Amino acid sequence: MSVLLAFLANTITNFIIGLLVAKFLGPEEYGRFALAFSIAVVVQTALYDWLRLSATRFYSRRTRESEPIIRSTLGASFLLVTAFLFVTTLVYALIGPTLDFDSELILLALLTATANGLFDYSTALARARFEDAAYGRLVLVKNMLAFVLIGGGAYVFRSAGVALAGGVASLFGTVLISRPALHDPGVRYRDAEIDTVRLLAAYSAPIVAAHLLYQTMPLAARAIVASVYDFAETGQFALAYDLGVRAVSAFGSALDVLLFQIAVAAHEKHGEDRGLAQVAANMGVVFAFLLPACVGLWLVMPSVQALIVPGQYRGPFGHYLGLLLPGLFAMGMINFGVNPIFQIAKRTAPLVLAAAAAAAASLLLLFALPWGRDASNLAVAQAGGYVAALAATIYFALRAQPVWPSFWDLYAAVVGTGVMFVALLPMRGMAPGFATLVVQVVAGAAIYGAMVLVFDIAGLRGHACAWLRARR
Repeated sequence: MSVLLAFLANTITNFIIGLLVAKFLGPEEYGRFALAFSIAVVVQTALYDWLRLSATRFYSRRTRESEPIIRSTLGASFLLVTAFLFVTTLVYALIGPTLDFDSELILLALLTATANGLFDYSTALARARFEDAAYGRLVLVKNMLAFVLIGGGAYVFRSAGVALAGGVASLFGTVLISRPALHDPGVRYRDAEIDTVRLLAAYSAPIVAAHLLYQTMPLAARAIVASVYDFAETGQFALAYDLGVRAVSAFGSALDVLLFQIAVAAHEKHGEDRGLAQVAANMGVVFAFLLPACVGLWLVMPSVQALIVPGQYRGPFGHYLGLLLPGLFAMGMINFGVNPIFQIAKRTAPLVLAAAAAAAASLLLLFALPWGRDASNLAVAQAGGYVAALAATIYFALRAQPVWPSFWDLYAAVVGTGVMFVALLPMRGMAPGFATLVVQVVAGAAIYGAMVLVFDIAGLRGHACAWLRARR
């Protein structure tokens, strides 16, 4: 539970920092920041994400003692990847062509990729060992440094470059401060083995390739918006996507922090069938939380926009996020609901095909939809691609997963969400504000909570009762 609380605190802090950066930089400079950050995410995914995934899947308290070669290989691989990125960047700076973007922001984006990769790898080690205190310290220190360095830098200098530099400093500083807690006695990087690298890469490479395709889509969309319109429109478009994806990821990742490691433990202790059964149960829980959360976000959008979105972004923010929400829900279900099927079974190749379907669907929609005064067609194309990816992922999963959530659980979640939607829809026309938001959230939680209690959606009533009995 403390890991979950730390994760939620981290998500909320990132949400607040994102709003502050957007407010202090303004749409145009935030557009530059968002484009550079998307470059960082793509580079991090391509070079470092396999380390996080491998640590989460193959590293544990047991392997820490019995197979230290895994940690040695992970650590040595991080150093080699970073050296490769440094040499590649240096060579490109000397002989590469000039890009139509600030070279300073590109360099900071590469540093951000390395810093984020190191932080995510470090938190994955703590999660895999179920070391709640170490995980909590990492998150707490990072949040404190990021709030001061990123938010403060944006406020004082009004510069995308300074904000990115603050992020790099906060991430590296966090890992340096928390490094002793992550140390493994007896681990020597020179003991790393190429066979272990092949094992880890064979598992994670398809997932990384899929993530890379997914992350390239928002990067391409931002680059197109900046080219067709300007950086100010890029900032408007990017803020809606960034905050939307953080909100949806908060719901899904908060569950995944606990659920995936439980599934891994079930697989290790009781075999593949038990692991797949746990994944099916997890999938029902993710659906039962994520669907009403996304619908609820749309219902409260006017009040959220009025209360927390900076004035320069209001209007376009709600418009773009409304178009993106179906796709963000689909991505949440892919990442936190369906993908664990392939991760537990260590058969991850279908994820690449699903991501390719997303890219193909987005391109098709981009060519088919008309261009207007804003980037609405790009938002619809991006969302449509993610929905196509969910359909493709489920298709492949049907052939690999013998156990699925009960149809009744899924149907009950849809009905409960529908009842909540019908009840709250008239409130969407109320004057936006704090009181309206509180009424909407309380009413929505009460209505859907009642449905969960009555119909025991995804077994949540049973889990709640068991938790209460344990507390007594």
